[in-house]
Amino acid sequence: MQDDVKKYLWWGIPIIVVAGLGAALYYGRKHKEAPVVAEQVRTEPVATAPDQPSNHPIDAPSADKPLPSLGESDSALQESLAEVFGRPLEQFLVPKNIVRHVVVTVDNLPRKKTAIQMWPLHPTGGLPLVEGQDDALTLSAQNSTRYATLMAIVRNTDTRQVAALYKRYYPLFQEAYTELGYPDAYFNNRLVEVIDHLLQTPEVTGPIKLTQPGVFYQYADPTLEELSAGQKLLIRMGSENASTLKMKLRELRREVAKRE
Repeated sequence: MQDDVKKYLWWGIPIIVVAGLGAALYYGRKHKEAPVVAEQVRTEPVATAPDQPSNHPIDAPSADKPLPSLGESDSALQESLAEVFGRPLEQFLVPKNIVRHVVVTVDNLPRKKTAIQMWPLHPTGGLPLVEGQDDALTLSAQNSTRYATLMAIVRNTDTRQVAALYKRYYPLFQEAYTELGYPDAYFNNRLVEVIDHLLQTPEVTGPIKLTQPGVFYQYADPTLEELSAGQKLLIRMGSENASTLKMKLRELRREVAKRE
């Protein structure tokens, strides 16, 4: 967190399942920090598949009609997402550049910072709930209730349907990943890597102690403070929500990863 950020930022949950499960959730409130994206963004036409074989190849299922172009895919993908997640997702979804935003979000989750402006979902409302003060400051156990509506969507979603949607649109995810600056890599490999990274998030029991050295809260435990943005996100959601998402991530991995 940067000192020059003028508004309080506490990141909430993006449904990682929307990202290929996806991903997603958009972390909290607006700030002025520059997006964290790959340094090289390609604008010229490029091949959508690298020369080297993928560790986790995706075979797109046959379809009755061809996919839309990446730039014209939002409407079709929004309808497909509604079929899988239900209409309640629409209140969270940012219906513009969905594929590109999902790709950037997934790629950034293992990093220290993320491209906030590129999250595919709207912010979780409200501020984080804390208890105590000074040396006794902790994240309230009630903070997890802020994500109740979103978590209901996640719990009620069939992961196999999510995986089928992802495979259907995979050529567009690969194109966006190439466009982001990875012409020699496969997005599905990256997705599996990110899932594995998130599954390694430590389970935190008991009150989570915080400090407030300035405007922003930080974890009192330096090992937690040094975690990636994605791992911090899971911890902030609360242990029960994190367990649910980890279960869904394991299910998704079984659907999109080569059997190992």
